[in-house]
Amino acid sequence: MRAVTDSASGTDGAAGEGGTGVEDFIELDGVEKVFDVRRKVGFLRRERHQVRAVDSISFRVPRGEMVGYIGPNGAGKSTTIKMLTGILTPSAGRLRVAGVDPSRERTRLAQRIGVVFGQRTTLWWDLPLIDSYRLMHRMYRVPDARFRENLDRCVELLDLGELLDVPVRQLSLGQRMRGDIAAALLHDPEVLYLDEPTIGLDVISKAKVRGFLRDLNAERGTTVLLTTHDLTDIEQLCRRVMVIDHGRLLYDGALTGLHEVGESERTLVVDLEREVPPIELPGTRARTVRTQGPRQWLAFPATESAAPLVARIAAEYPLVDLSVREPDIEAVIAKMYADRSAV
Repeated sequence: MRAVTDSASGTDGAAGEGGTGVEDFIELDGVEKVFDVRRKVGFLRRERHQVRAVDSISFRVPRGEMVGYIGPNGAGKSTTIKMLTGILTPSAGRLRVAGVDPSRERTRLAQRIGVVFGQRTTLWWDLPLIDSYRLMHRMYRVPDARFRENLDRCVELLDLGELLDVPVRQLSLGQRMRGDIAAALLHDPEVLYLDEPTIGLDVISKAKVRGFLRDLNAERGTTVLLTTHDLTDIEQLCRRVMVIDHGRLLYDGALTGLHEVGESERTLVVDLEREVPPIELPGTRARTVRTQGPRQWLAFPATESAAPLVARIAAEYPLVDLSVREPDIEAVIAKMYADRSAV
């Protein structure tokens, strides 16, 4: 668990010490991506300047790990994924996926990766969904038996049965997202890049997709790199998270460690028999932040246990009920961005 303040980062020992091989499935060492942009200055004159979308990023992802890769719009997430797929070539640094340089061996790597790019579909717009899957069957040269097995599993778990004969252009956003996820998995990829995989889905569909991805990772050992603005996806699927802003890693480590870095707080909601003055617990870092009749809200560091506080309150106050509310991860990340901007 740590914040990342320089170009190097790691996985808390989850990956091997350098080198490729089985452990380090995805490797980035000092990777940069710089774009030349021309902007208008004056009536006829244009000036060229450089935009550094990714700035000396280094990390490792072991085979079979599911990692959240999050940040605000324009942070460099999509640029990173495009380099990992070979769509973009790094301006500097070293990048490997399964020991392969994606930009040099893009066709070879395509057989080993699956990609879902948010609002951009990989399906054929005017064809029924099943025809897109049949085309991918041929493109990836998936054995017939394996294709049928994978298709049947995806159709069942992603609830696509009634959509197979519907042209893609007639699908809702949520239906198309489920269709894209299935398409990305028909050829048994070793690594899956997901950009906003639950966008446009209702609560029930989101739960199905999350369960599907969790089972896929557990049963087949598929490596998953997940970018999303729905932080519930991250909390339910990933134990490790990387936070990126302005092309640099702010944090790389356990999800729980974000609360330590962001100095987040949990909230103890206490219901008493009657209204009393704000609760005071000397010797602790808990403080009352709100009162409403017999109910009081106490904030305390998220890294500390609630048990000692509960015991103190039960012994010293007329307790009826209480609950613990976990910190909002969005607020934690927002604070990290704010702290970095203030430096």
